[in-house]
Amino acid sequence: MKSLIFLTSIVWCLILLFGCSASRPKNLGAAGGRLVPCPHSPNCVSTQAVDDVHKIAPFSYTSTKEQAMDRLVAVINSMPRTRIVTRTDTYLYVEFTTALMRYVDDVEFCLNDEKKTIDFRSASRIGYGDMGVNRKRMEEVSRRFMAEK
Repeated sequence: MKSLIFLTSIVWCLILLFGCSASRPKNLGAAGGRLVPCPHSPNCVSTQAVDDVHKIAPFSYTSTKEQAMDRLVAVINSMPRTRIVTRTDTYLYVEFTTALMRYVDDVEFCLNDEKKTIDFRSASRIGYGDMGVNRKRMEEVSRRFMAEK
């Protein structure tokens, strides 16, 4: 019994050390206002998805794109365990880290100043399911962004 507990502990330590720290995806970014599509797994949401599993509504703004980006950055900075990796005038890439298991989720935002909307994609870096974490997080970002108006 002790050896089983010891082996289980070793496996969990390895998962925590290596499994949760997968490297940053190399295919991220916005090309022509389009974000990378979600994979088939249910651990991703995107405003540009067409299927119900991944689809989520974008949020809108009425200010200038600079003001909208500043407001979005303020919202992101107000949330725990965030790291802004890339920021341009119309694109923002953020890494969110979960509290317990330290999983990293990659979140991208793309401002469409013509439509005055912010498209986004939020995806777990590893694994298959996420128990709705990405959707809940993006609904919270949207709620906070809209409250800042």
